[in-house]
Amino acid sequence: MGLRSRLLHALRARYVKDKGINMGLPLVTRAEYKAYMGISSNSSDTAIDALIPKVSELVKTICRRTFIDYVDDAKIEYSEGGTDAIELSEYPVISVASVEYSTDFGATYTTLTEYTNYVLSKATNSIKPIIFDTFPLDYHGYAPYGSSKTKVFPEATNGYIITYTAGYTEIPADLKLCILDILAYYIKNDSSVHTHKNVNPNSMQIEYLSNTHFPAHIKRILDLYTASYN
Repeated sequence: MGLRSRLLHALRARYVKDKGINMGLPLVTRAEYKAYMGISSNSSDTAIDALIPKVSELVKTICRRTFIDYVDDAKIEYSEGGTDAIELSEYPVISVASVEYSTDFGATYTTLTEYTNYVLSKATNSIKPIIFDTFPLDYHGYAPYGSSKTKVFPEATNGYIITYTAGYTEIPADLKLCILDILAYYIKNDSSVHTHKNVNPNSMQIEYLSNTHFPAHIKRILDLYTASYN
């Protein structure tokens, strides 16, 4: 998925979130932005405070990961197996609290044992099976002649629940610089990038235009931190 497609996806998600869904943690603070821009007055504080959570969520949606939302609070993900690894959407993984397996479509689950049933691959931030052996099947459902067994998670509807924590305790410096630049980009291009719409007396919606294009140096950092899981 290219940056343009990810951006449009992010804009649609941003519209949904502005309808009332709680946003996650901000990726930068007002103090960081003001220090970065050399701002000493308080005249722009309201605009900065309004944009920080929205720009943070925009970056998270484009990059397909939250970076900090699940460092302390566990994330729960579902998988249906059928592969030799369960790819986790948040990374770097800090710890895996549990991996649960169901053979009855999710009616009941059994907790698997780390290093006996599965292991966390620190290199790929994915869950690898240990005990499940099967033959790789072709598209007809048959094992090719002479093929050897490989470890995979058996395919199962609602088969796996993974509870884990992941992310950065401190945002990487290049990513933080990128976010501060995006924030500056929106503020400096106010009339051409977004418009304010009063939703109700207590909130303000930011409507991002679909033809927004970030400068090249911002695109490069966003690409670097965009998750590649399917």
